Amino acid sequence: MNALKKEDIYTINDIYTLPDGERAELIDGKIYYMAPPGRTHQRLLFSLSRKIADHIDSENGDCEVNIAPFAVFLNSDDTNYVEPDISVVCDLSKLDEKGCHGAPDWIIEIVSPGNKPMDYFTKLFKYRSSDVREYWIVDPAKEMTTVYRFEKETMGQYSFGEDVPVGIYEGFSIKIQ
Repeated sequence: MNALKKEDIYTINDIYTLPDGERAELIDGKIYYMAPPGRTHQRLLFSLSRKIADHIDSENGDCEVNIAPFAVFLNSDDTNYVEPDISVVCDLSKLDEKGCHGAPDWIIEIVSPGNKPMDYFTKLFKYRSSDVREYWIVDPAKEMTTVYRFEKETMGQYSFGEDVPVGIYEGFSIKIQ
């Protein structure tokens, strides 16, 4: 694919026409290609999603946990499509076979070396403006988790091994190792 021109605006149709095996996200009409995740990323993805799903099940909760690749159409336009590592959706009417239409309640992104600016800046601002309630950035290289609770306008940082309180579930915390 040629380099993007400043005026090029891509749509979800462009995402669906990517060659097999090629993954990308679309934010405000700009395509961001994604590299395959590494072993540490996948280990954290499985561990976190399992802990969250187990908690929801133990509380007979109504929320659903989805892991990447899972389509999230943040806005009602056709220029935003993301695949968060973990999406927790409590309004099940947002879900269909294609993915989530609207903002998940909680998103977790696990940082890979090539996607730091994407997770710390681009997605942070997009998720905040799209009504995501809580956003975690789990950074294995720093052994740090940054938590944004957009509803309460707070931000906190937690080292791996510390209990990280979950804002959307009172009394629930996760220790990331």
